[in-house]
Amino acid sequence: MGRADARNARKRAARPSGIRRFFTWKKLLGAFFGLVLLIMGAFVVLYMVIDVPEGNSDATMQSNVYKYSDGTTLARVGDVNREIVDLSDVPKEVQHTFVAAENKTFYKDKGVDLKGTARGVLNTVTGKGKQGGSTITQQYVKNYYLTQDQTVTRKLKELVISLKVDRKKSKDEILAGYINTSFYGRSSWGIQAAAQAYYHVDASKLTVEQGAYLAALLQAPNQYDWALASDTGKELAKQRWNYVLDNMVDMHWISASDRQGMKFPVPKQPKAAAGLQGQEGYLYEAAKEEVKKELNLTDEQFGAGGYTVTLNIDRKKQKQLEKSVAQQLTDKLHPKSDKTDAAVQAGAVSVDPKTGRILAMYGGRGVSEHWTNNATRTDYQPASTFKPVILAAALENNAKTQNYQSIKASTVYDGTNRRPVVADGKKVGFAPPNEDDHSYGDVTVQTAMNKSINSVFAQMGADVGMEQVMETANKLGMDDGDLKPYAAQTLGTMGASPLEMAGVYATLDNHGKQVTPRIVKSVTKQGEDIPLPKPAAEQVISRGAADSVTSVLTGVVDDGTARESVRNNPARAGQKVAGKTGTSDCNRSAWFTGYTPDLVTSVGLFGEAAEAGTTQCGTDKPVKVGKGGHVSMQGAAGGGRVDGGSFPARIWAAYTFNASSASAKFDLDTDMGAAVQPTTTAPAPPTTPPTSSAPPSRTPSSTPPPSTPTTPSQTPTSESPSGGPSDTPAPPTGSGSPTWGIPENPAEGLDDGRGDNRP
Repeated sequence: MGRADARNARKRAARPSGIRRFFTWKKLLGAFFGLVLLIMGAFVVLYMVIDVPEGNSDATMQSNVYKYSDGTTLARVGDVNREIVDLSDVPKEVQHTFVAAENKTFYKDKGVDLKGTARGVLNTVTGKGKQGGSTITQQYVKNYYLTQDQTVTRKLKELVISLKVDRKKSKDEILAGYINTSFYGRSSWGIQAAAQAYYHVDASKLTVEQGAYLAALLQAPNQYDWALASDTGKELAKQRWNYVLDNMVDMHWISASDRQGMKFPVPKQPKAAAGLQGQEGYLYEAAKEEVKKELNLTDEQFGAGGYTVTLNIDRKKQKQLEKSVAQQLTDKLHPKSDKTDAAVQAGAVSVDPKTGRILAMYGGRGVSEHWTNNATRTDYQPASTFKPVILAAALENNAKTQNYQSIKASTVYDGTNRRPVVADGKKVGFAPPNEDDHSYGDVTVQTAMNKSINSVFAQMGADVGMEQVMETANKLGMDDGDLKPYAAQTLGTMGASPLEMAGVYATLDNHGKQVTPRIVKSVTKQGEDIPLPKPAAEQVISRGAADSVTSVLTGVVDDGTARESVRNNPARAGQKVAGKTGTSDCNRSAWFTGYTPDLVTSVGLFGEAAEAGTTQCGTDKPVKVGKGGHVSMQGAAGGGRVDGGSFPARIWAAYTFNASSASAKFDLDTDMGAAVQPTTTAPAPPTTPPTSSAPPSRTPSSTPPPSTPTTPSQTPTSESPSGGPSDTPAPPTGSGSPTWGIPENPAEGLDDGRGDNRP
């Protein structure tokens, strides 16, 4: 072999053989750098291609929270139990517990943990399961922008989006997003819901120890929940809690001495979620509808959540109203065994007459049993509780009787039963009966209000003009949709709700200045106040007119249909009271609406058929009625007639005398005293109508009224100016001498079935 051959043989021997030819150190190093460049290029492409998406809907869903006026939670309503709070509402030390638990470098890093992410990707690829190690930014991105899926694609997206989010948002924004979107167990999403679920406080009231526990929970919410955890789970929870606090010491966020004094804050037992049991459902529905109306929100907009609605409802007054209804009514009913008892529905609203704040509301037996809110329903007649509106209209319009006498408390009217109503000397085709067909003869307006004499107020409506009466009703707060100027409306035959009537009487109590009842006190969304429109507060009728009506209504309590239930109530502690009873045809509805200087409450009872069947009014033929139809309540609770002076007045008194001030007094600008006595002789009508004093709303008859008045014993004819006083007032039937008090027990006895409007 020559030298050349030997040299070639040595070269061949030095060359790698087989697979070694493909894995030289130069090739490996080149491949490594090539791979790095490829990864970097791919990452650049990903960074350019992947944008920060919109937050996913699940992460932004919240419940709407409803609170009593004192801040106590009434209900949380929504698919997700979450209430997003601003980071400033979370104590700084509590914020630090989450950083100490999850990502000590949070305030310094760029939003990602490359080692942790690489480890997570590798474990996912190799099938070793889920792997932590993400930064707070990455976890926030996963919660808010992505999903909980454990895939390589999702992790790469998480990495890119986290880098971009860290550049776009401040650390405080990221931390707020993280603690508001994380799941803490007990069906709680976000720190506010968690604070309520575990410690029954708002996030703003959390201590460092409590915050450390909530931060520890995020690692294993169900395993570390103290109410569910095994002994091992509790030990692990404590270890994690200690880990969090020790990290806070290392970060100089708390001192070592403070750390030594901290004790593990055992969470409270879970409590039922604030929901819609009992009256809460009615309060929630009323508040929701008011917010939607005032802010012009659709169901979808409001249902997206995030609203905190604080109600005007006073918890103590609310409980007192519920207790009063139970004691005075529902505890006496047996709806399962008695069809009449099953038909009785109660509703009530209590209002502050100065502000219009609804302080208490009773809607019925509970939304699960009776969805309709009896406090806001408008399908029953307010009956004689409408009479004060007629008097207010008369006083406001300076109205005159048919014989041109100014209408005031001492004005005398003919209270004869079924006396035809006359306007401008002509019958109008309306002659309403009084209760039990009782004829009272000549009575003052005060006495007519005390005894709720239908014939007097029917005539007064004609004297004022029904258009003016309905206009005044609307000004005082009644919905004008049902305020038609018919003569029969003087009996309160329109529909109205306790809420509506409470507003009317509150305006009277407020000296004629408009009061609009409101159940909502304030609204916020994610901590930001949303201003509500201010209700009108104009002077809708004069103070003199309003105060005069109040003065007259004190007589109903002192010497009228509410005397037994209200004036003589043992719970009364000296409260000054004005009010009016009302009972519609066949006892289908019964009312008492009354007020003290500082509280107005309207109570209504409604006969609503619990099931389809028949109903009968007195001797009338039975008629078919469907479920929910209007039926008589006579005989409820084993008694007889259900009128305004019975259950409604008793409920009102039991509530009001425990909820209102005993020292408050009416400040009335009027010379009308309660229970004004009539003169012994009614003034004779003038022979010539005084044109200067004619009612502004009507033109007096061109023919003056006759100089000889009709006596109470005579039946009015079309020629007689019925409605004017007689020369000699007659005492009420059955009395031997002139008496101006209440006749002997006019409201007692069984219903005679005529279906007349009752006081």
